[in-house]
Amino acid sequence: MRRCVIIGGADIMDYDRICGYLRPDDFYICCDSGLKHRDGLGITPDLIIGDFDSHENPCLDIETIVLPVIKDDTDSTYAVKAALSRGFTDFLLIGAIGGRLDHTLGNVSLLLYLEAQGATAMALDDYSELLILSPSHPAQVECRYPFFSLLNISGTAKGVTIQNAKYPLENAEITCEYAYGVSNEVLPGKTAELTMKEGYLLLIKVL
Repeated sequence: MRRCVIIGGADIMDYDRICGYLRPDDFYICCDSGLKHRDGLGITPDLIIGDFDSHENPCLDIETIVLPVIKDDTDSTYAVKAALSRGFTDFLLIGAIGGRLDHTLGNVSLLLYLEAQGATAMALDDYSELLILSPSHPAQVECRYPFFSLLNISGTAKGVTIQNAKYPLENAEITCEYAYGVSNEVLPGKTAELTMKEGYLLLIKVL
């Protein structure tokens, strides 16, 4: 199954870096002002979705879903649901982090939503990769990343174990109130191993 790349309207400063993550067979959904990134990314959308309150409808010969301005789902949320309904299970979100904090946090919550749907998802900005760490999705961090952080964004995370890192953990708890998992480092020549037994954590790999 092809990967679905959802493109939002947050600023992208380093198109070359972002393009390094794209695949020739990706399915692209541009959400409203995400259309402004077409030339920088060198892509043609497979689907356009939006209420067009921040970018005019280009009226291209491309499937376009026009949404009402007043709605519960954001354009990005609608795009995620539309992609899931079409059978996509692997997602990359770009242009989704940065700018307005409410939009950023809303898009981070989409990573949790996709995790709950059994999908694999990553959000990418100019500085970092964002993924969900869960009992069913352990993670590794290679030493090419200068820093990584684990942040709780949902309840209490239990049984958190970090190996091969400057600040290791063993069967620990991380709550939303105390973010002590910020700016960890992989030991030289090692690969950090991250696991947990209960809950969800946002893993941020700094590029």
